[in-house]
Parts: sequence; C-alpha cells; structure tokens
Amino acid sequence: MSKNLILIRHGQSEWNKLNLFTGWKDVDLSEKGMQEAAQAGKSLLEYKIEPEICFTSYLKRAIKTLNIVLDTMDLDYLPVYKTWRLNEKHYGQLQGLNKQETAEKYGDEQVLKWRRVFDCQPPALDEKDERNPRNEKRYKGIDPKDLPATESLKDCIARCMPYFNEVIMPEFKKHDTILIAAHGNSLRGIVKNLKNMTEEEIIKFNIPTGIPYLFTFDDNLSLMEDKFLADEQTVKKLMEQVANQGSSKK
Repeated sequence: MSKNLILIRHGQSEWNKLNLFTGWKDVDLSEKGMQEAAQAGKSLLEYKIEPEICFTSYLKRAIKTLNIVLDTMDLDYLPVYKTWRLNEKHYGQLQGLNKQETAEKYGDEQVLKWRRVFDCQPPALDEKDERNPRNEKRYKGIDPKDLPATESLKDCIARCMPYFNEVIMPEFKKHDTILIAAHGNSLRGIVKNLKNMTEEEIIKFNIPTGIPYLFTFDDNLSLMEDKFLADEQTVKKLMEQVANQGSSKK
C-alpha cells in the first residue's frame, strides 16, 4: 500500500494581499485565503485522499488553513501537532515592509538576494525589538539561542528538517496519509529534501498558496510521484505570481 504526504501552503494572508514581507509576524488569512483553504479541502475530497494525522506551525495563517481544510472534509477530530519548527523563514527587519517599495529603495537585485539566495540573510532584528520571537509569549520555553532574528533559506531548512525527519516521517509507521499545512519556505525545505533538489533548483521553485501538493511513496518510503492537485496552467500561473512578488515593476 502506498503512503501519501500532503503539503499545503497556507491560503492568502492579509499581508500576502498587501505584498508585505511576513515571516514570523502572526497575520490572519484574507477572505480569499479562507476560500483557498476550503477549496484545498474540496480537492482532497475529489481525489479521495484522506489525512490521518496533521502538522502545522505556530502561525495562525497556517493553523486556520488547516482548520478550514479539515472542517471542509468533516475531519475536525484528527490529531494536530503544532511546532515553531515549521514556521516561515524569518525575514528580520524586512518584516512588515512592502516588497515592491523595498525593491524600489534597495534595488531588485538586493531584494532578490534577500528573498532567494540560498544562504543570504536579511538584516537581523535587534534583540529588544518587539518583533523578535524572544519577546513573544508563544515561544516561551524555547531556548532563546534557537530562535532566529533573521534567516536565510538555508537556515530555515536547517531548522525545519530535523523535525520533519525525526518526528513527521516516522508517523508513516502508523499512518498512511500525513498532512502538513505550513509556509512557502519551510515547505520548500521539505520539497528539496524529498526531490533531492540542488540549491539552485529550490530557490527557483515557488509554491502557490492553498493548493495541495501530493507526494506518494512506496512501502519503503521511496518517492514514486509528486503533483499539485490542480490543473497545470493554474499552478504555473500562480507560481509565476509568487516569483514576481519582490519586483519593483508594477
């Protein structure tokens, strides 16, 4: 019997709609984001793919996406595990800034580096900045040295993957289908690992909001197939939109 892993990037958030760098800022879903989450649940029903256990981040846009998906599928009772390890990449001082305006100020090339160069970190938050996770009660009990003030994609993947490998993947010993609702960059880390992608390949790979991304494994957990549960043209168009978010061009 095959095993299924479903990855869902949260639906559009209020800051996605405004084209702002979000990172660890706890931003809610937009109306469109809620609709995307409901459609994700409908897509899973159409494909007859039913999760048995779920994982998400500490951020409400991912948590609410998961809740809407499960409610749409009448699976609200499923066990859900939350971890900060699945949070989005931390964008440091860029959090809350408009992507287009930032590109106009610093140039497209610099913003592209902050967004897409594998090991390039945006400017870090000061330790006393209220946006620093060390100052948020949700991260109380986590060793402060583990909490980032900024991250590159490389850092985000290094934070996410031990949890994925040591906690999530072993659940396939007991379950056939696992659902993860998280964020563009934390999910890219998982995709990079599962598809053995290079650094260059993963920085060009964009995950659209609200579309289930299905990975199918054999009994030995070797990858057999991966696909988005949407038509190819729609996925391509949405991927291009994500890629162009940091441009100064209107």
